[in-house]
Amino acid sequence: MSQSAQLLARFPALEKINGWPKPVQLGAAAAAVALLVVLLLWTRSPDYKVLFSNLEDRDGGAIVTALTQMNVPYKFAETGSAIMVPADKVHEARLQLAQQGLPRSGEAGFELLDQTRFGASQFTEQINYQRALEGELVSSIQGLHAVQSARVHLAIPRESLFVRDRQPPTASIILTLYPGRSLSDPQVAAITWLVSSSVPHLTADNVSVVDQNGRLLTSPTGEAAADDSRRSLVNDIEHRTVQRILTLLTPLVGPGNVRAQVSADVDFAQREQTSEVYRPNQKPGEAAVRSEQTSASVQHNVLPPEGVPGALTNQPPLNATAPIVTPPAANQNQNPADPNVAANQGQNGNPEDQPNVLATNGTLQQGTSNSRNDATINYEVDRTISHVKDPLGTLRRLSVAVVVNYRNNDGELEPLPAAELDKLNELVKQAMGYSAERGDTLSVINSQFSDDTPATLPIWENPLYLDYAMQLIKYLLIALVLYLLWRGVAKPMLASNAEAKAKQEAEAAEVEKNQEKLAAAERLASEMNRHEENLATARTMAQKDPRAVAMVLRSWMEKKDGSR
Repeated sequence: MSQSAQLLARFPALEKINGWPKPVQLGAAAAAVALLVVLLLWTRSPDYKVLFSNLEDRDGGAIVTALTQMNVPYKFAETGSAIMVPADKVHEARLQLAQQGLPRSGEAGFELLDQTRFGASQFTEQINYQRALEGELVSSIQGLHAVQSARVHLAIPRESLFVRDRQPPTASIILTLYPGRSLSDPQVAAITWLVSSSVPHLTADNVSVVDQNGRLLTSPTGEAAADDSRRSLVNDIEHRTVQRILTLLTPLVGPGNVRAQVSADVDFAQREQTSEVYRPNQKPGEAAVRSEQTSASVQHNVLPPEGVPGALTNQPPLNATAPIVTPPAANQNQNPADPNVAANQGQNGNPEDQPNVLATNGTLQQGTSNSRNDATINYEVDRTISHVKDPLGTLRRLSVAVVVNYRNNDGELEPLPAAELDKLNELVKQAMGYSAERGDTLSVINSQFSDDTPATLPIWENPLYLDYAMQLIKYLLIALVLYLLWRGVAKPMLASNAEAKAKQEAEAAEVEKNQEKLAAAERLASEMNRHEENLATARTMAQKDPRAVAMVLRSWMEKKDGSR
């Protein structure tokens, strides 16, 4: 059997192809050759890796132009969002592009100020500075993982010499987020504070952040924001109070046996009060001296004005003459214990403090002097000046209502004892922070809950279990369809393939067995032909040289006898 026949016998598909028309066979051969060439070219093509991804259009165009000038092959990814180059040229291409300033990472920053032109006006310089600042802010915001791209618009008014005409700057930010990502409130606040800290006189309240869907991410300002904050504060107070009450009573009465509602009255009025309080006079020695003034006056031998009012009175007095012998004191011999004397002394005071007395003859009887002491002390006034600003959102009053279910005693419901109800009342007061001065109200009622809860439905009527059953049936139907496809289509195909393979193997084994038989017959025929050829050769030698043949036979016979 020829080799082509053996190949056809081993691969039955080739027999089918051999039965095709010649044009079809030629087309199949051409397709196979083309596929082989494509495979060879694909195996010989270089491995491409990503050079840059998620580029803007202008950056992508600049990079493609630069790669063309550098003679670096490139191609785009299937999604078109990445530029790919051969793996062995990735790092070299990145370094060369970085030398050219590519990619420019979106907006241009302060590098705009490196290209200042001579003679540029102040307005142009201000615009370039604003553009550079916007570009730097965009680069900083795009550093966040959730932000794909960003745009920043700054509205910076011109400086004015008049304070009334000054306007604060504002900023608007548009963010494009990656699919499936979002920004939390702290992240939005971080962006607003980042921008406000980068622009002079810009506050975080004047920064607006909007995403690509047009949603305002920053909290609105004004009355709407105030209403939302007030509502959230009231809800938070009520919710936390209810949770404290339920957390405390549920372990005592059981889950589902207590209900609580809280109403909070919050005062959102903002008040400021300034008071100046004066204390009463302090005790001596405790007051602080503010100022002190003391004056003293002493007079010696000064005569009081005398005479008749008129011109003579204005004349200077005559020279006084003193007596040679001082007369004794008039009250020298008087008893000091005499009340008249004491009264006279009390009236005249100290003799040194009395004025000089002239005798009738105009002589000075006794030299006296006058002294005067004045003291003025001013003390500091003790006062207190206080400025009080009440916090916004002061809790004015709490109203709490608690309902406790009856106790289940061996299947029978019975009310709670009064002592236990009082304990629950005290616990609720402690949990809510009860304050009688604030005017809080509390009502704890023990009542039986109405049994309006729907009865437990059987499994075959419960919507939840019905949904689970429908899902299970759907999956079972899918499994059944797959099983039927396996039994009806896949398994017969595999069985037929197995049978064809077994048949091919049996035919191959039969062919091999027949080939072995043919080979054995050929070997036997060749041996018989060789025996006949040997006999013919022996006959020919015997006829040509009988003596030599006789000697050969004799030697065989002798060997045979010797072996015996």
